[in-house]
Amino acid sequence: MITIKNKEDIAKLREGGKRHAFILRELAKMIKPGLNTLEIENAAAALIAEKGDQSPFLNYQPYGAARPFPANICVSVNDEVVHGIPNENARILKEGDIVSIDLGLKHDGMITDAAVTVAVGNISTELETLLVVTKEALLAGIKAAKGGARVGDISEAIERCAVSHGYGIVDILAGHGVGYNVHEEPVVPNFGEAGTGPILKPGMVIAIEPMFNIGTEEVVLSPDGYTYRTADGMQSAHFEHTVLITKGKAEILTA
Repeated sequence: MITIKNKEDIAKLREGGKRHAFILRELAKMIKPGLNTLEIENAAAALIAEKGDQSPFLNYQPYGAARPFPANICVSVNDEVVHGIPNENARILKEGDIVSIDLGLKHDGMITDAAVTVAVGNISTELETLLVVTKEALLAGIKAAKGGARVGDISEAIERCAVSHGYGIVDILAGHGVGYNVHEEPVVPNFGEAGTGPILKPGMVIAIEPMFNIGTEEVVLSPDGYTYRTADGMQSAHFEHTVLITKGKAEILTA
């Protein structure tokens, strides 16, 4: 069921979104060659706890998962699309890598969700373009998320960015409603047809999150039960914001 957040909920989400954005910026500033993913996890845990908030990802067990998620954040490197586990078999970041940091924050009972993909040192022009285009797709999706529009308008705007560069769009992963829970209705795919899907109504809160692969759109689930990787081993980028639907343009809560 799609939920509409009330004024009290929205006030909490705005404050949580500010805290969320600060933490994500601090984590992104840490990224450099030689850092390992466990260090990012530990820093995230400390920053989340500093103001008394919680990670909604830690011990979250989505439908079909064999075990709860064991970390505060997701850290996905290179061909890891999403849901990389930072504190199991920690990876050391190398010059030329790209790393996605996906953070959830629970503030005063309300949840926001956002992600950014960061270059590790100097990266290739091909990867720079991937990051730029995926971020542009996020902004295009947000621009399309106007009150009275439909979910398909967001999806088509995102898809158009990927198609223009020949990127693979992961079709089994999508954006989603958020707020009371980590995952709510509606599902917000990264491809689709404008004018289709649920109507976007003021008070809806959604996480828009394009995931583009340099190669195939196909992904495989790793033995850890959470990490999705590209089937061809090529790199993937992921950007995400939580937005509030209004009568006009969407308000980015995690800006």
